[in-house]
Amino acid sequence: MSQNMALKPKAAKKLLIFLGKSVLALVEAIVFAIIPKPRKNVAGEIVLITGAGSGLGRLLALKFAQLGSVLVLWDISQESNEETCKMAVEAGATRVYAYTCDCSRKEEIYRVANQVKKEVGDVSILINNAGIVTGGKFMDCPDELIEKSLDVNFKSHIWTYKAFLPAMIANNRGHLVCISSSAGLIGMNGLADYCASKFAAYGFAESIFLESFTKGQNGIKTTIVCPFFIKTGMFDGCTTGFLPLKLGLLLGEYLGAFNLMDGFTGAKKKN
Repeated sequence: MSQNMALKPKAAKKLLIFLGKSVLALVEAIVFAIIPKPRKNVAGEIVLITGAGSGLGRLLALKFAQLGSVLVLWDISQESNEETCKMAVEAGATRVYAYTCDCSRKEEIYRVANQVKKEVGDVSILINNAGIVTGGKFMDCPDELIEKSLDVNFKSHIWTYKAFLPAMIANNRGHLVCISSSAGLIGMNGLADYCASKFAAYGFAESIFLESFTKGQNGIKTTIVCPFFIKTGMFDGCTTGFLPLKLGLLLGEYLGAFNLMDGFTGAKKKN
């Protein structure tokens, strides 16, 4: 049997898994279109988004701006982050704070987190979105890039939780959002370190949810998002053997941003 023929059953299996999950998501969307699920009021909530300078982070910032949230934007690129800040104001946000932060460095995360708590207040919705892709074969990828991928895509979640979760626990109120990936559910060729980091982020978020639940901290909510490849430049050059990449990018962009935002509303709070 040739190598190509051996790969076909694997590609077919991946396609079936993807289609199965897509059908379930579609059925869920139809059900909730008929029976609307309760939405979380985020007007006035302090929402921190890491990786807000571009891509999904920017999309989320603009959506929360339209819902009247107080935005705290983190990104390693000061220029890109300030551009998102400007766009958020134009989208309707009245309070936006932009901070330059390298999420691969624990000390910097703690430093900027303390600054946020002093200047803005306790974060009530934490969205860990910052991510990088090395995009190389495992044995060809330099050690420092693998370490940075794990630091940004996974370890930063630990340090931001350490920084902001105590206030949520004290108030028994908050929302933790983990932007994982479909690569956090199934291994992908050429993305070994990225998959490892996203698997870890998913498992960490799920474990903290269970820990909060067993402690009776029911006011702290958890959302884990696993989008497909998103057309933000991170996955330029990536291919998939079971789905046209352009379709995958389109689906990823819409499902990633808008399925998350579907659970929120900006209705005026009651006194």
